[in-house]
Amino acid sequence: MADEQAPPEFMSALVTEHFALQSAASSTISESGSRVAIYLSALSSGLVAIGFASSSPHALAALAFTVLPTVFVLGWFTIVRLIDTSVANVVSLRRIELIRGYYASIVPSAAAYFEPDEPMTGTQGVRYGRWSFLFTMASMVIVVNSVLGGATVALVGTLAVKAPVGIATVIGVAAGLALLALALRYEHRRLTPQVLFSPGQADSRPD
Repeated sequence: MADEQAPPEFMSALVTEHFALQSAASSTISESGSRVAIYLSALSSGLVAIGFASSSPHALAALAFTVLPTVFVLGWFTIVRLIDTSVANVVSLRRIELIRGYYASIVPSAAAYFEPDEPMTGTQGVRYGRWSFLFTMASMVIVVNSVLGGATVALVGTLAVKAPVGIATVIGVAAGLALLALALRYEHRRLTPQVLFSPGQADSRPD
């Protein structure tokens, strides 16, 4: 325990900050769920509308080339924001850990109630690594949106360019894989350094 007693104003500010960080962490989860729901709802509604127009080639082309690019752009906006909220959540939880560390130092018996997370077991029993970003909500939307982008490219090749179905499919698959790799690379660069970083290792963040 520190030799100098913390003033009541400091403790009040610390508890307020703790509460604010908890609220911020919770809001990031809520916002992420809402954004994913909006994206998936827009995608499913667009696919249903395209399905109804499939009997008319002209209506199918007009609707597909209007709806699919719009949903695809919405997907990219959703991905970027989901990654932002994930970073904000990690930062908030890390700051909460710093506050809990101070709580543990107030009296000797407090350490038993504010034990730090163990490196072997991870944060609250969950161990995060370099590949943990693959299992986030952002990665889920990335996969779906990449498939959507590849399918849109294949439709353009089939309906607009009149390319053979096989060639259009191959081009669409290649475009989808390229989009998938690009988006996952972006998420990895944004999120993984935050997940692996810990206080005292400011000079050793991974690329």
